[in-house]
Amino acid sequence: MSITRERAPRLRSTLLAGTAVAFVAASLLVPAAVSAAELPDNGGAARSENDSTASLRSSIVDGPAKNVILLIGDGMGDSEITIARNYQYGAAGELPGIDALPLTGQYTTYSLYKDGANKGKPDYVPDSAATGSAWATGTKTYDNAISVDIDGAPQQTLVEIAKANGLRTGNVSTAEIQDATPAVQIAHVGARSCYGPDSPTCGTDALAAGGLGSISEQLIDSRADVTFGGGSTSFTQTAKAGEWNGKTLFEQATDRGYQLADDAADLAALTEANQQKPVLGLFTPGNFPTRFSATTATVGGADTAVTCAANPDRLSTDLSLASLTEKSIDLLDTPDSKGFFLQVEGASIDKRDHSADACGQIGETVDLDEAVQKALEFAKADGNTLVIVTADHAHTSQIVDSTPPTSLSTAVTTADGTVMKISYGTAAAGGSQQHTGSQLRVAGYGPGAANVVGLIDQTDNFFTIANALSLERNTASFSSKAQVSVDKATYAPGEALAVSGTGFAGDRQVTGVVASEPVDLPKTDVIDGVIGLRAVAPTELGEHTVTVTGTQSQKSAQVTFLVTADGQPTPVTGPDASSPAGSAGVGAGGSGPSASNGSSSGLALTGAVVWPILGGAALLLAAGGVLLSRRRASD
Repeated sequence: MSITRERAPRLRSTLLAGTAVAFVAASLLVPAAVSAAELPDNGGAARSENDSTASLRSSIVDGPAKNVILLIGDGMGDSEITIARNYQYGAAGELPGIDALPLTGQYTTYSLYKDGANKGKPDYVPDSAATGSAWATGTKTYDNAISVDIDGAPQQTLVEIAKANGLRTGNVSTAEIQDATPAVQIAHVGARSCYGPDSPTCGTDALAAGGLGSISEQLIDSRADVTFGGGSTSFTQTAKAGEWNGKTLFEQATDRGYQLADDAADLAALTEANQQKPVLGLFTPGNFPTRFSATTATVGGADTAVTCAANPDRLSTDLSLASLTEKSIDLLDTPDSKGFFLQVEGASIDKRDHSADACGQIGETVDLDEAVQKALEFAKADGNTLVIVTADHAHTSQIVDSTPPTSLSTAVTTADGTVMKISYGTAAAGGSQQHTGSQLRVAGYGPGAANVVGLIDQTDNFFTIANALSLERNTASFSSKAQVSVDKATYAPGEALAVSGTGFAGDRQVTGVVASEPVDLPKTDVIDGVIGLRAVAPTELGEHTVTVTGTQSQKSAQVTFLVTADGQPTPVTGPDASSPAGSAGVGAGGSGPSASNGSSSGLALTGAVVWPILGGAALLLAAGGVLLSRRRASD
């Protein structure tokens, strides 16, 4: 980890010293327009401008950044990028988003073995859960794991850390929102298929088993400001435990203040997204339909070239990945925002590659490219936004000259008017094509983008983003001064009791307990560091303590109150026995009746303590007044 932390300044100094060209390929620079007719000319295929050094240096901007937009092409290896470019724009063309980022590097993506003799050693071909967890948390893990380490311990994610730091957050995908890549930012489970309360794979992660809950339930807890994707089916399931037991997840989200959207009209109507009113837009039961209709690779399929056709089932362009990206930015970039972190995934490049569907994966790469264009358009106008474009793992499609006799293949006619043959050779017909273990392109634009250059690891992406945003990763520290108070000092048995608290910014939820009986308080969302809980006073007379504990930070704050038979302060003898005992008591660490932010209860300020003190003070004031009047008389 120390190597990762030190890497940024060393890399910047290397680039600024003028040796950047040793690290950077021609694709870093803004490509000149090249027509097919120019290709045979000397220099006709060159992409870079002549003044390459000046162009490169102008792209190197130090951090920090106010905002970061991370765009992920699931399964988008170099081959998938090249196939889409060739088809849509020709061999000499460029993807106007993906290819426009000026600084590029490569990163390694291997996962780790979870157990056995190879525990902790590299697993060279990873899945989306392990790879997403790597950039989301900075910790490598095993295939199938969602933001837990190889021993199952939850690892904080960029969305969680950014939120605790007061930034706004967003999570967008064309997959089910519970799928691995979006899930790594908002959940911690040992099995990526733990989508909802009905998922049999949740095991000890299920709420009913004492765990954090399914991915969908943890999504609600994570409370990102903006969430867009598919996967509404899981939200129709009902909770099996907890405060919303028996309610559907949609009902729970509504109860907890979420704005729900499920079509383009709902999306257009959204004008704000924040912690008071977070947005949950789920536009399909499962994954989004693809841009292009599917093609099916077959043995010998490359003998006949095809042209990709529009998919009639595709969602309206108002719900395209580009539109969702643009809407997310509009909702997150508000005048009162300290900044934001937004993750955007083009999910079905991978899914169509698995199915040996060339047109499907091409269309999804083009869709992602259009989303990248929206991100770059904003970043260039804003001037303080880092954009990173990369993938989670490489995949199987290959551009070939002649297809092997046993492999599946498809041929498409490209923008150049020539035929491109694509081979899928890691599974037989009807099987799922495999991921591959190749390193991947990572590209950046904006403050801190130079840190993607060279050969890095996927986990470096976490530190590049966290450092660019100057995130404090010890999020528990944001709850160190938490305070709680109650609405009055004295209650009758069973009377309604309101507990409020501030300073819980390091937490997303809190729980509480009223000591003596005890009475448990419900799990409650923290909204901008503030909480409000409702309960009833115990039946036992005397002094009681309310303890509120942050779910994530485990920081506790306490406040004391009295329960009397009639709910009135206990009369006491003293200079002013008619005054209500304890009615104005304020304790350390709170703004109401006795409160504290420590591990022991604050002092209960009853009449036995307060009124004798006040009475004595009154006598002293009276005596002072007599002396003063005598002195004036003698003057």
